[in-house]
Amino acid sequence: MRHFHSLFFSLLLCSTAPLQAQQESGNTSLAKEYARKGEHEKAAFLFSKLPADAQTSADVLPDYLTALQGLKRYKDAEKLVKRAIRQHPEEGGYGVALGSLYTVSGDEGAATKQYEKLLSQLTSTQVLPVAAEFSRRNQPDWAEKTYLRGRQLSKNDSEFSTQLVQLYTQTGNTEKLLGETLRLVQTDETQLPFVRNMLQNSLQNEKDFDTLERQLLTNVQKYPEQSVYSELLLWLQVQRRDFTGALVQAKALDRRGRTEGSRVMDLAAIAQYNKDYESAIGGYEYVLREYKGGPFYAAARQRLVQSREALVRETYPVDPAKIRSLIGEYQQVLAELGRTPQTAPVLRSMAVLHAFQLDEKAQAVVLLQEVIDMPRASIEVVDQAKIDLADIYLLRGEPWEATLLYSQVEKSHKDSPLGYEAKLRNARLSYFAGDFKLAKSHLDILKEATTREIANDAMQLSLLITDNTAMDTAGVALRDYASVEQLVFQNKLPEALRGLDALLQKYPGHALQDDAWFLKAQLQRRTGEYRAAVTTLERITNNPKYDVLSDDAMFLLASIQEENLQDKEQAKNLYNQFLAKYPGSIYVAEARKRFRKLRGDSL
Repeated sequence: MRHFHSLFFSLLLCSTAPLQAQQESGNTSLAKEYARKGEHEKAAFLFSKLPADAQTSADVLPDYLTALQGLKRYKDAEKLVKRAIRQHPEEGGYGVALGSLYTVSGDEGAATKQYEKLLSQLTSTQVLPVAAEFSRRNQPDWAEKTYLRGRQLSKNDSEFSTQLVQLYTQTGNTEKLLGETLRLVQTDETQLPFVRNMLQNSLQNEKDFDTLERQLLTNVQKYPEQSVYSELLLWLQVQRRDFTGALVQAKALDRRGRTEGSRVMDLAAIAQYNKDYESAIGGYEYVLREYKGGPFYAAARQRLVQSREALVRETYPVDPAKIRSLIGEYQQVLAELGRTPQTAPVLRSMAVLHAFQLDEKAQAVVLLQEVIDMPRASIEVVDQAKIDLADIYLLRGEPWEATLLYSQVEKSHKDSPLGYEAKLRNARLSYFAGDFKLAKSHLDILKEATTREIANDAMQLSLLITDNTAMDTAGVALRDYASVEQLVFQNKLPEALRGLDALLQKYPGHALQDDAWFLKAQLQRRTGEYRAAVTTLERITNNPKYDVLSDDAMFLLASIQEENLQDKEQAKNLYNQFLAKYPGSIYVAEARKRFRKLRGDSL
């Protein structure tokens, strides 16, 4: 009988245990829901009915504390969290919760004392969770102290550098961020990508850039054996578009890594893309001089002349004698390297100079046809030559031949930059012909292009068409403006200037007026009428109704003062005004670089 009672009691326990657990789970969920809704009285009551060990579990304690604090039962909350600390001494986050409770109750002194006690008793395994809890509670100073205490415990000055870099980035503490990033890469060069990313998100003003650059220059000299500082300095100078300074670091990295000019070639290509042709030329000349016969010699030889060409073409007015000299340089490249698929881009460059700068279209066509017919030439180069040939057909007044070639390239390079370029040319051809509806259908597709420059060009032309056909659906004024732009494309600048004057007189007050003034200023600069260009641009910068092109106009105005009129002081003032007035402009980085250079900053 006694055996029967014992068995019965055991079965009863087995049957009630799951029921009890289920009831506790239900109470916990309900209490949490009350806590979430702010019904603290109900939540606290249900939490108090849970077993003692459940009350101090990581799943329950935060909500229970929230309920007690909401009821201002601070003594009960203190007893609860102290019991949790005794039961779970490994949970450092509970010590943070106790200090936070003291803050909520208004006893900041007790909170500080608790946090100091917590850090004094900290173990190495608790550093990350305790710091994370401080961060979660928006206490970055104590999170920082936790990491630094952890660094002491580990006896490693670079321990927790990654976490500190992230913390300083979040809190905007640039000074400490810079020191920590340099410490991090000094001990672990593999962290360089992470450091670059953090710095890119954190460096906001010139002072921060200057501080980092000074520290890096010091470290480059102090630790010449550590290439990571040169790598970081090269990255920083590229961010600032200081390609002259970046070239120094690229040369040093090539020498140290025995990479035969690879870093200099990359840097020169970036400078060329950003239109710093002097720096690009310096880089290519260095590779040709120092690594003759190296793997990058042929590419440097071609790119050098291309950079010189770009410099000549953007120095106004363009000197025909210099164009002839460039063609001579290209011919030397062909004589040295041969007429091969690798030098096909040289033939293209020569053709474009003959057609657009010297009006020698027949000779240009011969050169482009040579590229198109060249065995084993890459399809990219061949189709680029087809686009150039189509442009020449447009120069010769043969739009049907032009559109056929553009469409060929568009079809063979779908969803690629070259295909987008061909579609943009087709859109421009329709625009020149006054078929704005067809042009816009092309442009609306191109606005989503992955190539930023093409997307921007498409957006600008699309907006021009939309803005100037909204009220004037026939686009009468826009047809005249498109005809002027076609003359510019054909390099018939005097005729284009006369067309602009006629348009401005014919359509006074039209929405196209600021576009016409801006284009006129650009053409005046190209023809060497610098003073007239300044006067024209001031019509835009001094008129508040021309807000769309005002940043473009002021930047061009400053450029003319700097480059053409050689008035450095006036240029400096204009760049300074520009930076203050148009902080969101796409020209800000270049304007800042030019302003610093004119101010005499060491770059």
